[in-house]
Amino acid sequence: MSIPADLKYTKTHEWARLEADGHVSVGITHHAQELLGDMVFVENPTVGRNLAAGEECAVVESVKAASDVYAPIAGEVTAANGSLESAPESINKDPYAAWMFKLKPSNSAELDGLMNATSYAAHVESEAH
Repeated sequence: MSIPADLKYTKTHEWARLEADGHVSVGITHHAQELLGDMVFVENPTVGRNLAAGEECAVVESVKAASDVYAPIAGEVTAANGSLESAPESINKDPYAAWMFKLKPSNSAELDGLMNATSYAAHVESEAH
C-alpha cells in the first residue's frame, strides 16, 4: 500500500498536502479507495464554503458504497477538482494525484495535529485487526 511520506493523514482516511502557495490539497488515501472499489461519483464542496476540521464536506461513491469525506483542517474551500465529476475513476488510478478540493487554512498549524505516514500506516494496520 502506498503512503507518501510528504503528506498528512486523518483517521477517516483523507490526505492533506501543504502546497507552495499555502493552500492545502485534500483527497482520499490509497487505503480508502481500495476499500471502496471502483469510483463512480464524486461530489466536492462548493468553492467559498468555510469548513471546520472534521466536518463532512464531500462524498465519494463506488460500485460498493458511498462514503463521506471530511475536512482534515479548518479553512475556506478555494478550488474543487471538477475533472473528478466526469472521471471519478482517477481516484482509483492515483489517489494522491487526484486531489478533490483545496483549502485556504484558517490555521495551517492544524496540519501538525494530523498523522504522518508512519502513524497512518500503524492506524491502518490496527484497523485491520
